[in-house]
Amino acid sequence: MAIERIDIERITVVAFGLIVPAIIGSSLTIFNDGDIHWHIAAGQWILDHRAVPTVDPFSFTFGGRPWMAFEWGSQLIYGGAYRLEGYAGVAAVVTGLLVALHLIIIANARRWLGPMGVAITIILLNLVIIPMTLARPHMFGWVLLALWLHVLLKAREQSRAPPLIAAALMILWVNLHGSFAIGLVIAAIFALDACIEARWRWPVVRGWLLFGIGSALGAMITPNGIDGFLYPLSVAQLKTLPLIVEWRPSDWSRTPYFFVAIGLAALLMAWRGVKLRLVIAGLLALLLLMAFHQMRHQAVLAIVAAMLLPKALGRAERGALFDHAHRWRIAVGAGAAIAALLLFRATLPLEPTENGAYPRSAIAALPADLRAAPGLNDYSFGGPLIQAGIKPYIDGRSDMYGDAFFADYQRILDGDRGAFDRAATHHGLRYTMLAPRYAALIARLDSDPAWQRIYADQIAIIHRRR
Repeated sequence: MAIERIDIERITVVAFGLIVPAIIGSSLTIFNDGDIHWHIAAGQWILDHRAVPTVDPFSFTFGGRPWMAFEWGSQLIYGGAYRLEGYAGVAAVVTGLLVALHLIIIANARRWLGPMGVAITIILLNLVIIPMTLARPHMFGWVLLALWLHVLLKAREQSRAPPLIAAALMILWVNLHGSFAIGLVIAAIFALDACIEARWRWPVVRGWLLFGIGSALGAMITPNGIDGFLYPLSVAQLKTLPLIVEWRPSDWSRTPYFFVAIGLAALLMAWRGVKLRLVIAGLLALLLLMAFHQMRHQAVLAIVAAMLLPKALGRAERGALFDHAHRWRIAVGAGAAIAALLLFRATLPLEPTENGAYPRSAIAALPADLRAAPGLNDYSFGGPLIQAGIKPYIDGRSDMYGDAFFADYQRILDGDRGAFDRAATHHGLRYTMLAPRYAALIARLDSDPAWQRIYADQIAIIHRRR
């Protein structure tokens, strides 16, 4: 029976820790976002110039103005992977990150849950994160969040503060993705819980205080110094963020499986009679409110819940899956298997689907004399244009463009004739490349003798000035 149990657990680890993330990482849906392309282009720029950009090198509207590439580390990795193996290389990076995320969560969950519980944990996790699994910097943030929680949970189990060396994770995190700020908040909440439990004994308070200071200092080690540390706060204050889908409140029509996962998790907790410490329950409640407020936080909630709830759902800690004497051998074998999996993914050709995030045919159809000319583009087309070497009017770097420019751009798309004419005159627009959904503006261009439609498909329509 023991051998049979271990075999089932090992099968669960392989199935949900390797096969499932490999399938997700190989899906073309990971490229369904226009920002992916400018992230790759930024990484290639860093490789070519051996420096992190401080001004915009891509658009014609903001070219030369200050731009903070605060996710430069992840962009460098994506750009390097693309240069080596194209989109297949990028998919290999995503697959590797997904494998790491799944294995961290599985290693934590199986301490408290059997194979079925581990499987349910991973299934609920993926119900939430799959729609947001894109080849963008936040994938690095997911892995670091899970690893950060592992460090915090281990410290709490041993009734001590995390070792100061663990604060160095923040140096990596702050240079890969802006979610490091959430990591600092979570660490502060764990520290509060530990200090309350220890009745504010000074050795405990001091340990967590030193770790917190070390983590905050680590988060300031960026090419931009303290500005990089404060950057997420400035981004969060933009008033036009709700115009971007991922910053909008969660709703059933866009992410129904998030609500399904929340409901199933609540039923499981009620069935098992889960009781959480007040501070930890408060953390989950806070993240739930954040996820409802902005759908981009759904994945953060799912990862934190997947790390925190298994212990509460389990009855007792389970034994080790592998004998201590064989762990190194198993680790080497697992590492070799993962490396082979990623190498296979990287060398297997892959090309993103042509869609609203990747108007390949429209970009190819843009006449040579217009490729260096200023043009008005759909927001989602900005990234692909940048990667094609064409300077866009706007792209996914809404933090750089700012509220005023973004709001004026939205008025143009809504068909405001005055706003379009001002932009056309000020920037000397020679062409437009727009999605068909902007019917009012497109109809106006079709009826204007100064403009001529030269290309149209289901994804993009191009007009040029006569």
